[in-house]
Amino acid sequence: MNEITLTRPDDWHLHLRDGEAMRAVLPHTTRQFGRAIIMPNLKPPVRTVEEARLYRDRILDAVPVVANFEPLMTLYLTDNTPADEIARAAASGFVKAVKYYPAGATTNSDSGVTDLRKCDAVLAAMAENGLPLLMHGEVTGDDVERHLIPLTLRFPKLRIVLEHITTANAAKFVLAAADNVAATITPQHLLYSRNAIFKGGLRPHFYCLPILKREEHRQALIKVATSGNPKFFLGTDSAPHTRNAKENCCGAAGCFSALHALELYAEAFESAGALDKLEGFASFHGADFYRLPRNTGTVTLQKETWTVPAEIPFVESGLVPLRAGETLGWRMA
Repeated sequence: MNEITLTRPDDWHLHLRDGEAMRAVLPHTTRQFGRAIIMPNLKPPVRTVEEARLYRDRILDAVPVVANFEPLMTLYLTDNTPADEIARAAASGFVKAVKYYPAGATTNSDSGVTDLRKCDAVLAAMAENGLPLLMHGEVTGDDVERHLIPLTLRFPKLRIVLEHITTANAAKFVLAAADNVAATITPQHLLYSRNAIFKGGLRPHFYCLPILKREEHRQALIKVATSGNPKFFLGTDSAPHTRNAKENCCGAAGCFSALHALELYAEAFESAGALDKLEGFASFHGADFYRLPRNTGTVTLQKETWTVPAEIPFVESGLVPLRAGETLGWRMA
């Protein structure tokens, strides 16, 4: 196969930052994707519908004139999020989910939730209003029993997306759960095991949270992503950090893949002999779960070898994309 045409896909987990940084990376996303779920972990975080509206306006002001792109906004869940904010979010038309960060778990998560039980009134309102909960977390062993299973039992109608799953345990949980539980998977977790971080020395641009796992977990993710199961869909978790923020003694977590996300996913699906399943994963499953219409435009990938740039312009020190300086076998036409 030398060419693939897909219904225009969506990115169901994206970090854009704000200001100059957002303006620098946004065109890479709008070139490939029709919509994206925008993460709310700014400083300060996006906690209210009004803050989401203002952030959305800033994004739309930066969208290239030639692009047809819709940012789908989220609210940052805190211990003190009022339940009535959920009804306002659902009525806004532009807030599509609420994001749960355990306090201190990842970039700009210090305002996150200290105990999910404190949010029961908000979660009940989300279930009533059909607003999904996006969970930053990992599901392994006892954590399934202690957190996720009680949550689904307390709120059986709550729609939940496990963000950027990384383990066989997480995939198994999603498969066994009801249809209101789904998951996003990143390109790096489909393509690489933890060895990639240390191959030839410490490689900070492969460092992300959740961290890359053992090969057996990568294989489990490949299996579910390429299965055609609608519970699993594309979410890049693309996270721009300056080179100097990544290359230091306490490097920032996050891989930047917005530049070439579809090409990376195509490589992963091709390696599994499942290119015919890429369109569902990238273009259909997420839209269906979020109860949104599928996009009508198309994008085309061509079989072509090219070299990922070593760095792209980004604020004061440049931005190193995932696989910088290496070759890819697919390229967007």
